[in-house]
Amino acid sequence: MADARHLSSRDNPLLVRVRKLGADPGAYRKLGEVWLEGDHLCSAFAQRGGRAVQAIVSTTGWEQPALRALAGQAAAVAIVPPELMAGLSALESPPEIGFVVTTPTAPALAPDQPSVVLDRLQDAGNVGAILRSASAFGFTQVLALKGTAALWSPKVLRAGMGAHFALRLVEGLEAAAMATLRVPLLGTSSHAAQALHEVDLPWPCGWVLGHEGQGVSAALQRQCAMALRIPQPGGEESLNVAAAAAVCLYESARQRAR
Repeated sequence: MADARHLSSRDNPLLVRVRKLGADPGAYRKLGEVWLEGDHLCSAFAQRGGRAVQAIVSTTGWEQPALRALAGQAAAVAIVPPELMAGLSALESPPEIGFVVTTPTAPALAPDQPSVVLDRLQDAGNVGAILRSASAFGFTQVLALKGTAALWSPKVLRAGMGAHFALRLVEGLEAAAMATLRVPLLGTSSHAAQALHEVDLPWPCGWVLGHEGQGVSAALQRQCAMALRIPQPGGEESLNVAAAAAVCLYESARQRAR
């Protein structure tokens, strides 16, 4: 286990840096580090073979054998009073442990992998939920176009619930990069002639999910091999994009299993 040190000053450089990581969605790009809040995210990271640069654990968390063991998997451990731990979190109930990890190196786009394409999605909760659905239903790559919420921001990480560590994540892409994919792109449209369950979906494929208000851009829609609608007998105009993503990705997984 790494040696543990006790910190008591709010102005400690480590704690100042972590507060920046928690407050600025794009800070991970500037500082080269990501802040993982809570034992669930930290455990998911460790289970995928990751080793944190730093663990920060509250004094009350340090007294719990499971959290002590989890913290010990990091290269260094800092123990802080609960009030300092609370200052690192934007949550009403601050977690008792967090990891500082090196920002993952951005991989190249893999042309043949089952993918989810995010076209300028703004809401961090939606983006994180979609990552979780992608991992759950067998999609291995998420491609985020410019204008999409930062994939490694704290809110996206919390909503993703550990899915980040199971996925190939590529962000900051231009729409033109989708032309390098060798899997057919599938888009959704409430005006499409065919319903999702009426067609044989290709596998692997790439599902394209668009901006919460504007939808998929016209340029990207033209690259799609199919446009499909999700039947909504209740009469709503549209579904939330994260809900729509879960329906589409599940249908791909269902047909694949069949």
